[in-house]
Amino acid sequence: MSTHTAIVTGGGRGIGRAVVERLVRDDARVVACGRSTPEQLPDGVRWVRADVARTADAERVVEEANDTFGPVSLLVNNAGVQLERTVAESTDDDWDLVVGVNCRGTFAMSRAVLPQMTEHGGVIVNIGSTSGVVADPSMALYNASKAFVHGLTRSIAVDHGPAVRCNAVQPGWILTAMADDAFAQARDPEAARRDALARHPVGRFGEPSDIADVVAWLASDEARYVTGALITADGGSTAASPLHPGLF
Repeated sequence: MSTHTAIVTGGGRGIGRAVVERLVRDDARVVACGRSTPEQLPDGVRWVRADVARTADAERVVEEANDTFGPVSLLVNNAGVQLERTVAESTDDDWDLVVGVNCRGTFAMSRAVLPQMTEHGGVIVNIGSTSGVVADPSMALYNASKAFVHGLTRSIAVDHGPAVRCNAVQPGWILTAMADDAFAQARDPEAARRDALARHPVGRFGEPSDIADVVAWLASDEARYVTGALITADGGSTAASPLHPGLF
C-alpha cells in the first residue's frame, strides 16, 4: 500500500486497535485518538486524547497529525458507542452520546481533513455496521447512527471525488466488548450467542483483525476504483434466511 499519514479514531481497543496495529505493519505513520489513554500502543504511534464529538477536538487531532507526520492521507472513523435501549426507553442524554460520537464525530473528523485531502488526495474509511442495514433489537439509536454513517460515506465519495475516496466497512458480530454487551441483553445470553453463531456460514464470529484487513485494503492502491461502497464483512450472517439453519 502507499505509505499513509493516518488518523484512527477510537484506536485504543477493539477494531480500532487492530486497525492501528495493521497500519503500523504496513508502514503507515499513525495518530490514534480516544477519550481515554490506553496502557500501551505500538511503537511510533502518536496518541491524542480527544472526544471527536467536539469540533475543536477533531480539529486538534488533525493538527497534531499534520505537525507530527505531515498531511493526513488516511482517516479511519472508527470511534463509536453503543446503548442497548429502544426508542421509548432512550433519553435525550442517550441521543447526545450516541449521535454525538457515532454521527457528529464521523462528520467532524471528515470535515476537518477534507480541505487538505481535496488538495493532496486521500482516503476515508468509515466503520459502519450491519446494524445500519438490519436492526438489532433494543439498539435503536445505534442502528440509526450507523445508517447515518453509511449515508455520509456516499455523500463524501460523491462530493469530494476524485481527489478523495470514501468507503465504509459494515462489520457483523465481532468479538469485542460491544458484542458482549449486546448479547447480555438477551433473556438467555448463551442461547442468543449460539443462535447467532449458527447463522454464520463461515462458522465463527469475527475478530477485530478481520475488519482491519478490509480497512487496509480500502486504504491501498489496490482499491483505487472503489469509492462510495459499503463493504460487508459479517461472515455471511446477513446473507442467510431468518430460518434457523440448525433446523435443516
